[in-house]
Amino acid sequence: MDRNSNAYTFLFVILLIAIVASALALTATSLQPAQAENVTNEKMQNILGTVGIEVARDSAQIPFDKYIVERIALDSKGQERSDVDAFSVDLKKELKKDVEEQSFPLYVADIDGAKYYIVPLRGKGLWDAIWGYVALKDDVNTIKGAVFDHKGETPGLGAEITQMWFKKSFDNEKILDSSGNFVGVDVQKGYQGGDNKADNAVDAISGATITGDGVTKMITERLQNYLPYFQNNTNVKVASN
Repeated sequence: MDRNSNAYTFLFVILLIAIVASALALTATSLQPAQAENVTNEKMQNILGTVGIEVARDSAQIPFDKYIVERIALDSKGQERSDVDAFSVDLKKELKKDVEEQSFPLYVADIDGAKYYIVPLRGKGLWDAIWGYVALKDDVNTIKGAVFDHKGETPGLGAEITQMWFKKSFDNEKILDSSGNFVGVDVQKGYQGGDNKADNAVDAISGATITGDGVTKMITERLQNYLPYFQNNTNVKVASN
C-alpha cells in the first residue's frame, strides 16, 4: 500500500486508535481491584471517624475490625435482614427504591465499653449527591460525631460540609426534642443558639443555603428509618411521630 495515500493514513489512524483504546481498557481493568480496595478503606475510615477513631485510609481495616462489633442490615420495619450484607448496601441504588423495599445498614461500635450506633447518610445538595455518616451515643439521641462529603458542591460554599468546623458543630447535638419526638438536626441560616446542644440546630454555611437544607433533609430522612429498630432494641423510649 502506498504510504502517501489517504487510505494508508486512515488505516494507520484506525490502528493507532485501536491500540491506544486497548491499552487504556487494559489499564482500567488492572486498576479496578486497587480502586475497589481504596473505596472500601475510605468507607471504613469515615465510619471510624464518626466515633473519634482517626486513621489513615490504608490502615483502616484493623481498627475497623476491632471497634465495629456489629454490621446490621435492617428492613423498613426495623427488623434485621440476614440475607443482606450491611457493608455492601449501596445507598445510591437503595434510594431509587420505595422505602418499603430498601435496606438500611447500621454499624455498632464499642469504644472502651461505650456503645455507638453509626448510620450511613445520602441526600442531595445544590448540584449533586451529598453523603456521610452520623454516630449516635447509646441514648440514641446524642450525636457522637458526623462526617460529610459531596460530589460537586461549590468550593468555599457548599463544599465546606467536609470541613472540620462544620462537622464538629454536630458533636453532642440532639436528634430528639424534650418530649422524645424525633426532629433531627436543622442546619439553620442565621442560627443564634451559640453552644446550645439541645435545640436540634447548628449554624449553616454562609452562602450555601441549599446545600445546608440538603444536609438537614438527609439527616431527617435517613435517621427516621431507624426509629423502629431503636424503639425495639434499646432501653430508650423514642416517641412515635
